[in-house]
Amino acid sequence: MLKAKVQQALDAFAEEVDVDEFLEKIYLLRKIELGEQQIRAGELLSHENAKKRLEKWLV
Repeated sequence: MLKAKVQQALDAFAEEVDVDEFLEKIYLLRKIELGEQQIRAGELLSHENAKKRLEKWLV
């Protein structure tokens, strides 16, 4: 993750920053970044495969 992206996230907070909220925001941004990398690399699941994986939890 680029330092500029972290700084941008920090700048979105008020002057007093809740560290836990900030860390959650950074974690979320990192997960999104990793997901975008997976998409670019073609590491995707089809809709059908995703449904099959979820079936065991949704029954």
